[in-house]
Amino acid sequence: MNDQRRTQPGDLHATRIPYVVPDSLDQLTGPGTGVVELPIPIDWSPRRSYDLGDPDDRISLYTTVISEASTVDDLVRFLNKDLLIALWPQLRLPRYCVRRWHTAFPQLAAIGAGGVWQ
Repeated sequence: MNDQRRTQPGDLHATRIPYVVPDSLDQLTGPGTGVVELPIPIDWSPRRSYDLGDPDDRISLYTTVISEASTVDDLVRFLNKDLLIALWPQLRLPRYCVRRWHTAFPQLAAIGAGGVWQ
């Protein structure tokens, strides 16, 4: 087993979740309009379709994908750089997830995050 993945005394569950982050926001070339249907590994809810024309759907889609994506390819396929930047202050994401994105992208840290939860 990889020692970096082994749980250590004092570890918090949140710090062990492998949130993925792209190398560059420019990689995020997903749709900016239309209806997006997420695959079951990302969204296992009964309603997996999101209308990007609906503000609540946009926020739900982005929150779900950022929190649940297991590969950068998932992020690239479903997230759009311009929408991500516009939505970032409104997204409700786990604190450790936000920290990973803010570390990778200071421009997101500069605009802040919405209701970060632990």
